[in-house]
Amino acid sequence: MKLITILLLCSRLLPSLAQEEDAQEMDCNDESLFQAVDTALKKYNAGLKSGNQFVLYQVTEGTKKDGSKTFYSFKYQIKEGNCSVQSGFAWQDCDFKDAEEAATGECTATLEKRRNNKFSIATQICNITPGKGPIVTNEYHCLGCMHPISVDSPELGPVLKHAVEHFNNNTKHTHLFALGEVKSADRQVVAGMNYQIIYSIVQTNCSKEDFPSLHEDCVPLPSGDDGECKGNAFVDIHKTIAGFSDSCEFYPGDDLFELLPEDCPGCPRNIPVDSPELKEALGHSIAQLNAENNHTFYFKIDTVKKATSQVVAGTKYVIEFIARETKCSKESNAELTADCETKRLGQSLNCNANVYMRPWENKVVPTVKCKVLDMTSVIRRPPGFSPFRAPRVKKPKESTTRLLNSCEYKGRLLKAGAGPAPERQAEASTVTP
Repeated sequence: MKLITILLLCSRLLPSLAQEEDAQEMDCNDESLFQAVDTALKKYNAGLKSGNQFVLYQVTEGTKKDGSKTFYSFKYQIKEGNCSVQSGFAWQDCDFKDAEEAATGECTATLEKRRNNKFSIATQICNITPGKGPIVTNEYHCLGCMHPISVDSPELGPVLKHAVEHFNNNTKHTHLFALGEVKSADRQVVAGMNYQIIYSIVQTNCSKEDFPSLHEDCVPLPSGDDGECKGNAFVDIHKTIAGFSDSCEFYPGDDLFELLPEDCPGCPRNIPVDSPELKEALGHSIAQLNAENNHTFYFKIDTVKKATSQVVAGTKYVIEFIARETKCSKESNAELTADCETKRLGQSLNCNANVYMRPWENKVVPTVKCKVLDMTSVIRRPPGFSPFRAPRVKKPKESTTRLLNSCEYKGRLLKAGAGPAPERQAEASTVTP
C-alpha cells in the first residue's frame, strides 16, 4: 500500500482553553503529540477482538505537563476504518469506512513519556458509537491483562519493600538505597497476582559496612547516587512473594565530599582538611597502611584531600589523602616518626580510609585502601577529571503546555474505495470554522 503522508492541520481555537492567557500553545505539528496519540490509538486497536480498526479523525484537546516526569493528556476522535483488526495494517494505512456504516468514538487518554522517548499509557477510556447505534463505553480493561493501578495502592507496600531489599542485597554499592518514587504500577490477575512496577531508588547515608538493613535513621542523600528500576513480582494465593526480578538504570551522583547536606542528622559532614579533629583518625590510617603494606620503607601522609565525619553509634571518618614513601626503612626504624623525610622520587599512593571510633570503649577500626599514583597521568588530566562523572541535571520546573487548536488528521485517502490519492506535502493550513 502506498505510503501516506501524515499531515495535521489546525482549525478553530477551543474557547475554554484560549481564555487562559498564560497557556503556551502546543503545535499540531508537534511530533511528540502525534507519537502519543499514535501509541494510544494502537493500544486501543490492539485490544479489539474482531471488526475493523479505528482511524484518527482529530485531536480536540491536549495538555503537556513537564516536570520530573512528562505527561500528555488529550482527547481525540476516531472513526471506523476499512482495515480489519487481523489485517496486519497500521491504522495510518486504512481509510475511513462509509460514513453511514462507520462507528465513531472519542477517547480520553493520559500517557507518560519515558526516558527513551517512548510512551506508556497510564489511563484511557473510549466512548464508541456504532453505526446507527447507542454509545458503548470501552475502558482500558480486559480479564487476564495487565491493568494500571494507583501508585499509592496499599497492596504495593510489601512488593516495594521487597524490591528495595532485593536491590540492596544484590548490588555491590557501599551504601544502602531507599525507595524514591513509584512512577507506575500494573497488576495482572493470575493464580495470584503479577505486578509490574517502575520506581526510583536513592542512596542513603547508611553504609552497608555499618548497617545491615534500612532503618528510620537512614535518610536519602540529596546529591547521592540514584536509579530507576523496573520490577516484576509474583504474589501467590497465600500473599507470599514467590518470584521477583528487576533491572535498574544507575545514575552516579555528585561527589559526596563536595555536596553534602548541611542540616541532616546522621549524614556525613565535611571537615576542613587541616582540622585538629582529624589528627587521631589520620594517625590510625597511616599506621594501618604501613602495617598492611609490605613495602620496604614507611609511608607518611603528604596531603589530605577530603574528609567527612558521621555519627553512627560512635564516629566514622572517611578521608582521602596522598601518602608518600619516606627514607625510613622498616628494617632500621621501629616506627614512623615525624623526622622521616619523603623521597623526592619515591612512590606516591592515593588512599581512602574509613576509621570507626568509639572512644568510650577504646575501640578503633581502621580500613585503608590505596592505589599507586601515576604522576604522569595526573599531570595530563585536568583537575577534577573523571571518565565516569557526568554533570547532574537539575529537575525541571513544572510547566504546562496546552493544545489551543484542534488538530485534524489529514493523512488518509480522499475517499473510501477510490484510487490512490496523489502525494501531498506536509504543510499547515487553517480550516475555517
